[in-house]
Amino acid sequence: MTTKTCHYRALFGKGDSDTSVVVGVARYGEVVIDPNGVCRLVQYSDEDQVYVVLEGAGSVKYGDAIVPLKKEDYLYIPSTIPHVLSNKSDMPLTAIIMGFRTKGFEKTQPPPQPLKANIEDVPTTMVSGHPDSTRYRLLMGDVDSKRDRIAAGRVLTSLFLMEIAPGGTNFPHHHEREEEIYLVLSGHGVMVAGSGMDGIAGRHPAKAGDAYFFRLNCTVGYYSAANVKSRILAVRSWYPGMVQIGAEH
Repeated sequence: MTTKTCHYRALFGKGDSDTSVVVGVARYGEVVIDPNGVCRLVQYSDEDQVYVVLEGAGSVKYGDAIVPLKKEDYLYIPSTIPHVLSNKSDMPLTAIIMGFRTKGFEKTQPPPQPLKANIEDVPTTMVSGHPDSTRYRLLMGDVDSKRDRIAAGRVLTSLFLMEIAPGGTNFPHHHEREEEIYLVLSGHGVMVAGSGMDGIAGRHPAKAGDAYFFRLNCTVGYYSAANVKSRILAVRSWYPGMVQIGAEH
């Protein structure tokens, strides 16, 4: 998608120096589009994508449709749909690009219209099994989801925003069948990553802008600093061969 006015920075997956770390995730990175800039037309036959706008405003040419985007909008783009991200404003646009490998998954028809929502329009909720110091905005789930604002994913199982109170946590935990990525949008604290059920080993200082990839069955968790609320954008997706239809995420 890169052009003279569209700048993609790979964090994980395609374009990263070590692509072997991710398996079901095809790519995860940040794109910055200059004022009045435009990206290259892209189309993937075996990759579903999600765009999340962090700053600025613009639009996506989605097939024959034009989808306007503003800050904290997110958009599902199924494989085979040609799309172009552009910015006709006088301010830069920053977005996260997520891609998920669909090879081996059942082919589906694209939705009749683009699936888009805004993070702030999704109410916060508690999630069973997690402490009440964390509130969740359940943005997108798989095609069978009944709880998420958008039910669309084939490889993606859950896209959500965590709002973690000062001194709060979502508790270290594991996902036996899914890969996961956390992006710290604001705040700071301690990221828990690695092996061990208690979360003591593998604690890493984390600040806004840090992104963490969690491999299959890795310990994952976060503790917000005592004086600040943290916001974390998180996404989980199936590890190839580990799909369980109807499983809770």
